[in-house]
Amino acid sequence: MPGRVRRCPLKTPDRPYLALGLEGSANKLGAGVIRHDVDGSSTVLSNLRHTYITPPGEGFLPRDTALHHREWALKVIKDAMKQAGVSIHDCDCICYTKGPGMGAPLQSVALVARTLSLLYNKPLVGVNHCVGHIEMGREITGAQNPVVLYVSGGNTQVIAYSRQCYRIFGETLDIAVGNCLDRFARVINLSNDPSPGYNIEQEAKKGKRLLPLPYTTKGMDVSLSGILTSTEALTLDKRFRADGQPNGPDDTDYFTPADLCFTLQETVFAMLVEITERAMAHIGSKEVLIVGGVGSNVRLQEMMGIMARERDGNVFATDERFCIDNGIMIAQAGLLSFRMGHSTPLTKSTCTQRFRTDEVHVAWRA
Repeated sequence: MPGRVRRCPLKTPDRPYLALGLEGSANKLGAGVIRHDVDGSSTVLSNLRHTYITPPGEGFLPRDTALHHREWALKVIKDAMKQAGVSIHDCDCICYTKGPGMGAPLQSVALVARTLSLLYNKPLVGVNHCVGHIEMGREITGAQNPVVLYVSGGNTQVIAYSRQCYRIFGETLDIAVGNCLDRFARVINLSNDPSPGYNIEQEAKKGKRLLPLPYTTKGMDVSLSGILTSTEALTLDKRFRADGQPNGPDDTDYFTPADLCFTLQETVFAMLVEITERAMAHIGSKEVLIVGGVGSNVRLQEMMGIMARERDGNVFATDERFCIDNGIMIAQAGLLSFRMGHSTPLTKSTCTQRFRTDEVHVAWRA
């Protein structure tokens, strides 16, 4: 890219490196410690998080989420260091989520990171949340150069690496897939514990009817707000049975909340599989890596697997420990950047709600 100096790819470390990662871009506060060893391997020493959970039917507001992060930050960090068996003095750097995300929660975690940096005289590394997901996914699964489907509460992107940058091939034109699922969970009053998306997935397993919904792919992009509106409208249909039970023996043309969860998942996931396959064809890749909170959805992994096998390819995904927002992914991406000589000056240790994946210089990849 113009104005950028091309660096050598990341070399094997000459000594073990340790990093503390702090994540708090949404309702999950995470802290994790990772070690990069001299043999080139990485070891997850700890990966803890605490989730702000609201009552059924309610979302999480920025102010309340930020308050949760401030209240729990000290305990989560202490427990992460204890589980790792190290102290902050042993860490080479402190990594935090710079963005994207919700403003107030991001600021709370950035403040904690700056405070630790000053107290212990440790370098800071601001990390792009999306790149954190990608690098942790690559590390855990061993995927070499995959097309990445990044699906979470705030982001939906199809990404591929080229020339030290993660290029965005396609994305949502309005709301993210996780936001779509979460908002519908509130409509049908599903619990937010452990997460609305997880409870949508469990309800969908009981669904038996596939109802018609808009299918909106536009080239490499998707649009999800109209699908959400249409699904919400079906809850007002006279055939909808909120309790999941028919009104009598003659009531055969009815559908349930489980049917709507099943329909919403199948439709939205089919759209995501389509644009991912198009990206694979474009770059000639046979690997797909699914990252982000929605990436832990087993049905999405199954559908992507069917497509990949038809192309003689492979799907790589992780479980909820690494898919759902966590501190260790921030530590991984931050330590990779730190080992290339990058750190964030204290005067620029801000955060931003809008920080695109393709704005990051991926200096550690050739």
